[in-house]
Amino acid sequence: MKLIIFDCDGVLVNSEAIYIAAELKFLKQAGLDLDRRDYMKSFMGMPTNEWQDKLSAKACEALGKPLEDSFFEALSGYVLERFKTNLTAISGVHDAISAIGLRCCVASSSSNERLHWKLEHTGLAKFFEGVVFSSDMVPRGKPEPDLFLHAASAMNVRPENCIVIEDSANGVLAGKAAGMAVIGFNGGDHCLDGHEDELVSVGADRVIDDFAVLKSAIDQME
Repeated sequence: MKLIIFDCDGVLVNSEAIYIAAELKFLKQAGLDLDRRDYMKSFMGMPTNEWQDKLSAKACEALGKPLEDSFFEALSGYVLERFKTNLTAISGVHDAISAIGLRCCVASSSSNERLHWKLEHTGLAKFFEGVVFSSDMVPRGKPEPDLFLHAASAMNVRPENCIVIEDSANGVLAGKAAGMAVIGFNGGDHCLDGHEDELVSVGADRVIDDFAVLKSAIDQME
């Protein structure tokens, strides 16, 4: 393998735990009480605009009315404040990236501005200078393969020579649709019991729950 493509949220940083808790809280306040596991499987890993559209459609179906105009703006502000005090790098990820010995990049559904902020805030930006790719750069987000294919093309690496590290069903589906090998990551605070099985069910080639074993997992896949 020549290129390791990391997702960001829930893989490099603990943002998914913050996102999910905030989103379910705000949705419940709006009258939409969703099951956490179902919500994660359906909505996690999507780019913001597609997530908003899908969630708005869900609200109309369940409540008979759309979410308030201020819903997403208020939610975004709340999440950002939580990030400022609680966002950290996933345990062991700094050492894991240093030990890989292969080219690495980031391909995330976050907006470009928010993605760079997360990497800077957690001290990870130094590993990915000039190789950060966001959903803003492609017409379709995950679970479509566009973002991963764009990252591989920009890095001048064929898809079959890439390994994607993903924590969401939508991300795994995108990686496999791109013709890449996928390692599912089950080590985030947001992962529930059975999350590993969900990642495998949508195509993950193997799943790890600790970055201490990432290098050996990559070596075995090569």
